[in-house]
Amino acid sequence: MKSLTRATLFLLAITLVGLSKSPPTFARDFLLASTTSTENSGLFAYLLPIFEAKSGIKTRVIAVGTGQALRLARNGDADALLVHDPIAEKKFVADGYGVDRRRIMYNDFVLVGPKQDPSRLAGQSDVLAALRMIADKRSLFVSRGDDSGTHRAERRHWATANVDIAAASGKWYREAGAGMGATLNIASGIDAYVISDRATWLSFRNKGNLKILVDGDPRLFNQYGVIRVDPNRHPHVNDRAARAFVEWLSAPEGQNAVARFQIQGKQLFFPNHEKRPGS
Repeated sequence: MKSLTRATLFLLAITLVGLSKSPPTFARDFLLASTTSTENSGLFAYLLPIFEAKSGIKTRVIAVGTGQALRLARNGDADALLVHDPIAEKKFVADGYGVDRRRIMYNDFVLVGPKQDPSRLAGQSDVLAALRMIADKRSLFVSRGDDSGTHRAERRHWATANVDIAAASGKWYREAGAGMGATLNIASGIDAYVISDRATWLSFRNKGNLKILVDGDPRLFNQYGVIRVDPNRHPHVNDRAARAFVEWLSAPEGQNAVARFQIQGKQLFFPNHEKRPGS
């Protein structure tokens, strides 16, 4: 009789678990390789508890520059990416390392500098002209120098402006080899110009003598994309969790959560997912 009772209770427990609406459990944490800009802004501290409560998936963020994030994912050391270099992202997918790339949100870059503005950039709306003015005056400029999405965008702007930053390296052009927050700290300490993503700038507390001098140029548009690491190339990845995260983030619930995230009453990221291949 006792055995029958135990068996009945065991079957009842299984049935109740099966009927439970609680989210499924996963074998290990979901590893998301992303940028220091999204981490430093506080976006993940806001978003991930919402996602975890919905899905039951515990997420661990590896916050590095976009270049390093792509290398980690290429080696199978992450399950998904959330980065901001569309050219490199599309190549990552084309080379067979990622699948299901979706554009997910955007903000913009800003050119920040000291209030005394030695290169006289204030009022300038053309970032290329502003960079040429910095180079002409040999005013101090601090670059992230870390192969991040911000650093890659900055280098493209210098190249388009026909400024040889390699020749200026170590002189008026300084390379921090650091994340966005640390680079802003250096620029604040030496009253230098710097290009930052707006989200990190708004959340940065040690602004000191720095202020935004150039923004609004369409060239400063900053698109973020999310990509799953291809499970066919790396079978060990947690693809179930990666799929769940990508679907949640691109669905109305995730997009609305992105839109609600603010600092000092200002929206930092703007959702723009469209279910369109190659976007």
